Formats: sequence, C-alpha cells, structure tokens
Amino acid sequence: MPINYLRGFTAPERTDVTNRRLGRSLAFVAGAANAGGFLAVGQYTSHMSGIVSSLADNAVLGEAGLFVSGLSSLFSFLVGAAASAILINWGRRRNLHSIYATPLAIEAILLLCFGLLGSNLEHHRFLFVPATVCVLCFVMGLQNAMITKISRSEIRTTHVTGLVTDVGIELGKMLYWNSPSIAGEGAVRADKQKLALLGSLLLSFIAGGVAGAVGFKYLGFIASVPLAIVLLTLAVVPLVDDVRGVRC
Repeated sequence: MPINYLRGFTAPERTDVTNRRLGRSLAFVAGAANAGGFLAVGQYTSHMSGIVSSLADNAVLGEAGLFVSGLSSLFSFLVGAAASAILINWGRRRNLHSIYATPLAIEAILLLCFGLLGSNLEHHRFLFVPATVCVLCFVMGLQNAMITKISRSEIRTTHVTGLVTDVGIELGKMLYWNSPSIAGEGAVRADKQKLALLGSLLLSFIAGGVAGAVGFKYLGFIASVPLAIVLLTLAVVPLVDDVRGVRC
C-alpha cells in the first residue's frame, strides 16, 4: 500500500472517507478478537451490557467470584477507554502525528502478547483466564474510545447493539409511506449514506467474528497475531513520522 494511504488511516487530519475506512477495519478486528477471545476464555469481552446484567444476577445469587470477575471486566473496559482519551489528548496538545495511532499500537502489542504467550500460559487457567478477560476488555475499551473520538461519536466498532438499532431506524424510515394527505409535516427520508456505513460496519464485525472463530479453532492463540499486524500496519506511519520529527 502507498505510504500516504496508510498514513490516512490514523492521521490527525480526518475526513468521512478515512473515518469509515478505519471504522470498517477496526470493526473486523473487534469481531475477530471478540469471537477468538470467547473460544479462549469462554466470555465475550466487548459486551458491557451483558456484563453489567451478569453483575446484577450474580449479586442477587450470591456468586461472589463471578461478581468480582464481572466487575473486573467492566473496570478494565472503563480503564481502556480512559487510557485512550488520555493518550489522544496528550498527543493533541503536543501536535503529534500519532494522536490516534498510539492507542492502536498499544492494542496491537497486547494482542501480540496474547497470541504469542497464550498457549504457554493456558495451563495456569486460574490466573490466565481472569487476566486474559481483563486484557481483552481493556483492548476493547481502548479501541472503542479511540474510534468514538476520531469520528465524533458517529462510529463505534466493538459492539453491534447500537449498530443494529440504527440500521433498524433507517430501514423504518426507508419503508415509511409518506401520505400526501398530511399537511405541515416534513416527509420522512432515510439517510442512505448512513445506512450504508452502518451496514458495512455490521458486516465487517460479522466477517471478523467468523475469521476469529475459524482462526482460533484451527490455529489457537497464534490467530491473534495477524490482528496485531493489521493494527500495527494502520498505526506505523504516523508513529514513524513522529520519530523522524516530521512537522504536522
């Protein structure tokens, strides 16, 4: 790929095209990490709605261990989102090229460690499973906060509840029959461009989920290494620009 094309993924100067291109890539990675993580530790790590619900259930049932596990997952996601915001604001105040690339590089390193060390640590499941869940939740929070800030809350990539809801809203608008007999009301029109974006994000997440599940089933933990390589590829050019001292 041309250098300028790669630079555009996480460059500080944003356009709708580069935001959507990055969003689709990250949705694929999130779907793959979520599906692969489930096969590894038996828990989805981007689904905070389910985790919060399980907190309530386990509190009522007196399952202290599961309650603490869920609380740790929620806290890890929260810390990941906060860390992303800190890194982005730190980079913005210093006029760095890697404002948005740094969170992705950290995510890539954590996924790389998961892929390279997971098979060696799996037999220590008492410590490995909780630690892995926390790391993956942190990664999901890190990524979701980054794409939320970069797209001004237009795009989210780590869960699909909001995506499916928004797709349904736009489909409802598209199917709505505008009666000519109703005066004084604007016609209902679907935002087809938004619908296309939401549909592409949803399909990217599904495709990533399939790829992650198949990869983990046949390759094991090493299947997360290609995801780390994808993230590093998206982030590397702005990071190199900063190292070289190129002015923004």
